[in-house]
Amino acid sequence: MDIEKINEEIESAYNRRYKSVDKRVKSVLEHLEQSHKLDVNSLELAQMRSVITAMLNVETKSLQEDVETLLAQKELIERSLEKKNAQLQDVKYEVFDVLETHFEGNEKTLSKLHQVKLQSIDLYDILSEMVESAIITALEKEEDGEVKETIVEIIKGITYEAIKEGSLNTLRVRKILSTVLTTAIDVAEATPNRANNILGGTLKGMRGGLIHSIDRFKKRLAFTPVEAKHILVEDYDNIVEDLHQTDTLFSQVVINQASKSASNIRTILMNKNKEMRYDLEELVHISKETAEVMKEKFSGIASGAVKKADTAFKSEKAQEAKRMGKEVWGVAKATLGKAIQTAKDKMDKKEPEQ
Repeated sequence: MDIEKINEEIESAYNRRYKSVDKRVKSVLEHLEQSHKLDVNSLELAQMRSVITAMLNVETKSLQEDVETLLAQKELIERSLEKKNAQLQDVKYEVFDVLETHFEGNEKTLSKLHQVKLQSIDLYDILSEMVESAIITALEKEEDGEVKETIVEIIKGITYEAIKEGSLNTLRVRKILSTVLTTAIDVAEATPNRANNILGGTLKGMRGGLIHSIDRFKKRLAFTPVEAKHILVEDYDNIVEDLHQTDTLFSQVVINQASKSASNIRTILMNKNKEMRYDLEELVHISKETAEVMKEKFSGIASGAVKKADTAFKSEKAQEAKRMGKEVWGVAKATLGKAIQTAKDKMDKKEPEQ
């Protein structure tokens, strides 16, 4: 039996005058049975696969061509989107450069400007470099007693801003947390005498940033109409499941990075992870609340948001990342200073009159 010859004949035997797939396929089988005495039941697996594949290729030819055309268009659109997104970020940088130059010397205005900048720039593609720059700046400018709290504020802000606008799925959040922690570990390994403060502050800041971003997500869900669900929800089922495991996700990131680190760093991370076990209750609570809001708003509704494409780090942005890292340190210091002053004012009010 010449299977190759049979396959070549399938296309010519395929009668497209029939409107249904059922009739087209049956007409081919009948033709093969009559012309080649082909008994499909007697075919070996490889022979059957070859004949059926030939039928599929003929039946789906135009659809395959359509898919290939659309894939080519999709690739072109994705490249165009990536290019436009890069241009968008570049223009934002240019605007802030002009504003920073204009307000140079006015520290109060620059501090406010840097807060706006942190909230306006897509941090995802410069995350590692910015974290490194911010922590190093804190180490250079802070006393040992202040370093940890400053790093907490730095990492909290960066983690929140990096997570908040994109999808809240596990892979994305894990990548952000892992990037932040890996960068902090690198700095800690280079300055082992301050590793405890660096890593302790980083973990506390990561937790705070994650809690803040989930809380923001919950509030947006509560006030978003069902019709606009695609703005917030990329993968309903997975996100609901992920929200019930945020504490596990957080610990897994820490343990995973600890397993790859030197023994002194590993010991610090594992100890900090144990200490934080009870501190993760707030994270668990806000995550479960958010999952319940999602269920109330979107349960049973198929959701499909457009994925926000991850943009790879571009070397030309390295200097900007370092500069923003220093600016984040300044923002953290301003926030921390206000908190300390507020606490001091409250304590002063409580002191008994002499």
